[in-house]
Amino acid sequence: MKKSSPSRKRLQGKTVLHILTGSIAAYKAGDLVQAIRREGGRAICVLTESAKHFVTPLALRALSGEYVYHDFFSTETPYGVVHTSLVETSDVILVAPASADFIARLAAGLADDLASCLILATHRPVLIAPAMNDQMYLHPVTQRNIRSLKEIGYHFIDPVEGPLVCGKEAIGHISDPETIVQSLARFAGLKTRERKPTGATNLRK
Repeated sequence: MKKSSPSRKRLQGKTVLHILTGSIAAYKAGDLVQAIRREGGRAICVLTESAKHFVTPLALRALSGEYVYHDFFSTETPYGVVHTSLVETSDVILVAPASADFIARLAAGLADDLASCLILATHRPVLIAPAMNDQMYLHPVTQRNIRSLKEIGYHFIDPVEGPLVCGKEAIGHISDPETIVQSLARFAGLKTRERKPTGATNLRK
């Protein structure tokens, strides 16, 4: 009897450029990197300076099997023009976890580190998974910044209710790896970022 062939992995042959920012949820990044690899994807990690307080480049390199980028001007960086080379290599850009500060900087168009330069240099789909205190997430300024980024075509993977660092259960807990992988699989096949109309809804209903 002929055996059925295994189903194709959802991220087979896709490269995810995974940006981590300064949120306590960064300590969970290893689980997400492993989930991406289990689905056949390649995870290339980029750390902001703040993210390095929660997870080390060495740990992510061991889990991803890839060089981990965190210094714009390092002479050890494999690429000459690192931000443009990395985005051309990737199929989708993931910011997870995304702090309130990083979301605000993206909305303002700042490009003062490698991570923010990567976002400005890409036409690939950009997925952002916020993780922060509930009051920060629900603050009108943060919500305004999120709306602004949606209007230019960035996609958000909503946080969920869960345990926060302050000790309470509330909105702001990063979405689980499976939900993030589902969203990556949905957008990794697109070649360019598509502008969404004002008022477009989130990925999660």
